[in-house]
Amino acid sequence: MGFNCGIVGLPNVGKSTLFNALTKAGAESANYPFCTIDPNIGIVEVPDERLDFISDCIKPKSTVATTIEFVDIAGLVKDASKGEGLGNKFLSNIREVDAIVHIVRCFDETDISHVSGKVDPIGDVEVINMELLLADLDVLEKALTKVKKSAKSGDKELKIKSDVLEKIYNKAAEGVQLRNIVSGDDMKYIKEFNLLTVKPVLYVANVDEDGLAIDNDYVSQLKKVAEKENAGCVKISCKLEAEIAELDEEEKNEFLNEMGLEKSGLEKVIAGGYELLDLITFFTAGEKEVKAWTIKKNTKAVDAAGKIHSDISRGFIRAEVCSFDIFKEYKSLQKIKEAGKMRLEGKEYIVKDGDIIYFRFNV
Repeated sequence: MGFNCGIVGLPNVGKSTLFNALTKAGAESANYPFCTIDPNIGIVEVPDERLDFISDCIKPKSTVATTIEFVDIAGLVKDASKGEGLGNKFLSNIREVDAIVHIVRCFDETDISHVSGKVDPIGDVEVINMELLLADLDVLEKALTKVKKSAKSGDKELKIKSDVLEKIYNKAAEGVQLRNIVSGDDMKYIKEFNLLTVKPVLYVANVDEDGLAIDNDYVSQLKKVAEKENAGCVKISCKLEAEIAELDEEEKNEFLNEMGLEKSGLEKVIAGGYELLDLITFFTAGEKEVKAWTIKKNTKAVDAAGKIHSDISRGFIRAEVCSFDIFKEYKSLQKIKEAGKMRLEGKEYIVKDGDIIYFRFNV
């Protein structure tokens, strides 16, 4: 699994339409609030032209892309943290994801109702963010009460944890989204609580077809919000993505060219998610299988090996590495070796995006 994203937003902003387009899973989608009752889950292959190129050259028995899991969560409403709408059940579903994809309606359409009666991206974002923050406050308050009590034993580590929780609780009480203030040192003390407002956010501006060419006022407003929050932001048309999802690869490319689009919405969301989570892709390649693997930036070779199998990491000897650019030039791992372009790297080597790696190990 590459990573997983929870798709959130107010009711009726295009979440399930986007989910259907991304996953082709046939999740129900309709023009009324709370259409999604249970969270829909879909696993999507991550498109990667590099993987296709490597596979075309090597012609393995199988080619395996890395994947992303999308969780389509019911539309949240004001006071969801208090049980309104479909309440805390759905807030708990978001706690398990790596990142939040927040769909925001950025187009006018009289035939599609809006839960608050008007299109207001800033107001929509504030409603969702406040509900996530209130849910976090509830978790932090309970945790702080428990840890403070335990810290009275004189345990230094518990005292530090208590201080960190109190600091973060006070910031949350002031309305601060926690992803903007939680440091790496603090994270180890709060990681267990899966706080919602610590998770990275990718805002998705859902526009109509006209809005794809030029940013309308709604999109401009949302981009300012994202910049202020240090969040990601991409613009797509969920309706158009639903149409693209029905096409084969050749038809899709023709359609995107006609629309003047370089990437599909799926590719934009994945690219935005990778950037948010500091993810990269490396490849393993052989006659049996060419496969893509997702890891965090700055991952050491020995840890990347563990992504494949714990035995490979445990018995790590060395990594034989070439970049994708080198492979693109020679089109053969054997030719790369013959040209002396295959590098030998040890456990501490930091894997780069696009590396093709063969791990030597002995257990």
